[in-house]
Amino acid sequence: MTTRADIENLIARVAQGDRAAFKALYGATSAKLFGVTLRVLNDRAEAEEVLQEIYVKVWHNADRYTVNGLSPMTWLITIARNSAVDRLRKLRRAETPAELEERIADDGAGPEALAVAASERGRLVACFEELAAKHAEAVRRAYLEGETYADLAARFDVPLNTMRTWLRRSLLSLRECLTR
Repeated sequence: MTTRADIENLIARVAQGDRAAFKALYGATSAKLFGVTLRVLNDRAEAEEVLQEIYVKVWHNADRYTVNGLSPMTWLITIARNSAVDRLRKLRRAETPAELEERIADDGAGPEALAVAASERGRLVACFEELAAKHAEAVRRAYLEGETYADLAARFDVPLNTMRTWLRRSLLSLRECLTR
């Protein structure tokens, strides 16, 4: 298992153009980032393309990462999520209703996968119920529907920084709940 310090070290080496470090970073983080993109896009091929774009961004922007006490995975996941949401918005603008229907069609997951997903969904729903209703809705809209923070702030009639605080604290609460 790769530690936070290992990933920070790999990112620092990638910033210096170290291809071996880039390969190691990809090996250590690609599964998680692919999961993030797949959850947003619900399309394996699109998620794979976005994953490639993510690592191109990481290669070019690794020097922008600063060790600040936060997990380096947070930085990587933010890049992944934003890239996936951007792709989703692009797809929504270009799709016809028939294409959209085809893209969201059932992939026919097996019974074991459905059972695991149901269990995970149950845990997540229970954790969402612990959040304030407005905060839970904001998290759903931001991370599942791709609404921007500015749109959410306007929708809930709160300042942008308040919305950011809501989302950050809500995610921390969800993470804590899911690890119990």
